[in-house]
Amino acid sequence: MQKFTRLATQDDISKIMLIVEEAKDFLKRSGSTQWQNGYPNKNSIKEDIKNKNGYVFMAGDQIAGYAAVIEGIEPTYVKINGSWKNEQDEYATIHRICFSSNYQGQGLAKIFISNIITLKYANGIKNFRVDTHRLNVPMQTLAEHNGFEYRGVIQCDDEKDPDRLAYELSLQ
Repeated sequence: MQKFTRLATQDDISKIMLIVEEAKDFLKRSGSTQWQNGYPNKNSIKEDIKNKNGYVFMAGDQIAGYAAVIEGIEPTYVKINGSWKNEQDEYATIHRICFSSNYQGQGLAKIFISNIITLKYANGIKNFRVDTHRLNVPMQTLAEHNGFEYRGVIQCDDEKDPDRLAYELSLQ
């Protein structure tokens, strides 16, 4: 089975939303407040795709995962309780990463992150950031397995629990 990453299209939205809903359910079951306030929703995914920031991981002809990769300053990363390793170079933030339950446990998310890094590196981006809820251990593990280092805590728009663990990967 071929595995690859490509830009998401409008035709992918319904399948992406099924994966997003599965991820929301998983986070809720783990006790996390992450993604429990209506975000991400169809509009945020449509906006990602419109801006060419949405990516899907393909397993054969099936969409197995989704992520948004946004270059430039992430407002919630300006203030960090900790410090970024690389404050000079432009960075890309990986947001909204999620995988279908049908494809979890196969190591595909690691490949997806690697593909994203490769695509962005080829376009000159060498610094990457990601954040996650303290209860989202799978995302923390995924970040660390891909060489991201824990850098501190940032605040997001979650009224109940705004703290997010922030990670960075700076390539030379």
